[in-house]
Amino acid sequence: MLKTLWAIVQEGKIELLEHVDLPEGTQVLVTLLPEDETEFWLRTSQVSLDTIWDNAEDDVYAQLRKE
Repeated sequence: MLKTLWAIVQEGKIELLEHVDLPEGTQVLVTLLPEDETEFWLRTSQVSLDTIWDNAEDDVYAQLRKE
């Protein structure tokens, strides 16, 4: 399962901003977000999420689950 977690670098170490139980040796992929581009990527991601979740086709599936 892929999961995105926010983190910051402090004293040369990556520290998660929320507590997550990760087994020792868990492999992670780190993507650096330049400070001046962070807001751009957040807005871009939100547009994609809105397109996926806020559409009429999803309403059809919600109705099927209720039956």
